[in-house]
Amino acid sequence: MNKMMNAAIAYEFGKPLVVESIPVPDVPSGMILVKLVACGVCHSDLHAVNGDWPIKPKLPLIPGHEGVGIVESVGEGVIGIKEGDRVGVPWLYKACGKCEYCLSGWETLCEQQLNTGYSVDGCYAQYIIADPNYVAHLPANLGFFEAASILCAGLTVYKGIKETEVKSGDWIVISGVGGLGHLAIQYAKAMGIRVIALDIHEEQLELAKSLKADIVINVAKEDPIKKIKTAISGAHGVLVTAVSPNSFSQGVDMLRRKGVMVLVGLPSGKFELSIFDTVLNRKTVRGSIVGTRMDLIESLDFAARGLVTVHYTKDKLENINNIFSAMKSNKITGRIIIAL
Repeated sequence: MNKMMNAAIAYEFGKPLVVESIPVPDVPSGMILVKLVACGVCHSDLHAVNGDWPIKPKLPLIPGHEGVGIVESVGEGVIGIKEGDRVGVPWLYKACGKCEYCLSGWETLCEQQLNTGYSVDGCYAQYIIADPNYVAHLPANLGFFEAASILCAGLTVYKGIKETEVKSGDWIVISGVGGLGHLAIQYAKAMGIRVIALDIHEEQLELAKSLKADIVINVAKEDPIKKIKTAISGAHGVLVTAVSPNSFSQGVDMLRRKGVMVLVGLPSGKFELSIFDTVLNRKTVRGSIVGTRMDLIESLDFAARGLVTVHYTKDKLENINNIFSAMKSNKITGRIIIAL
């Protein structure tokens, strides 16, 4: 008889998750079984269980893609990883390894990729089958709960900042100081970049101040475009982590000439873009989706050196529907990490 595990399962889009006991999966050849210790709760998980995006996830689905734990068993033919290793299971579950994107170090664009907690079952469970070639090896001095949200939130903003092409001494706008934004501020500061943090919630802006953001703006009370243009003549880069479409159209107007805006927030919908302004001022608008395995190694290293710290609250798997409700109401500061 198979060992059992607890898991939170989505059976229908838009319905509450069901926490129940199911069998621990067998370990296929070439794969590993990870006993999970914790999993971060990402806004993308909420989009997944609601079926918000054009490409729908599989159902039934175990969500979650910020899982960390210990390798419990190793399938036949696996090399380079062993029982007892501390690993993380990120959004990029697996890629083909052969296409032009995989071969050029852009596996996150592979058209054959599988995604944890979306196209395959994820980490809102006590165990997960994972691909040893795509898990992250956790630094020895980084705790499980401290590492969990680096796997997606940290990785996503770290890659996004790199994609803005800003350098030490430049100005970057971080739009949205939530689970992603509070980490983006820290990565930017660790890189020597000057930070302007935007949000509509005072508690988030207080967090931004504590993280040494150089300027904070409550966009519900002030015109951020006017203030930024007045203070610094526009930012070199803008990273949009917010989920309000209005944040995207505003972001372009915050750029100085030759500036780059990077989109990592994923609300549904569109935003207007002035052709004249974009061409005349040589602005760039760019999407960025998580990061590669090398980016993940680098982003974890920042955390291991104490330069980036996830502000989190622990919770239980049984409370996942309440966590999602709080997320919908923007009542979460930092990140929620589920203890498994």
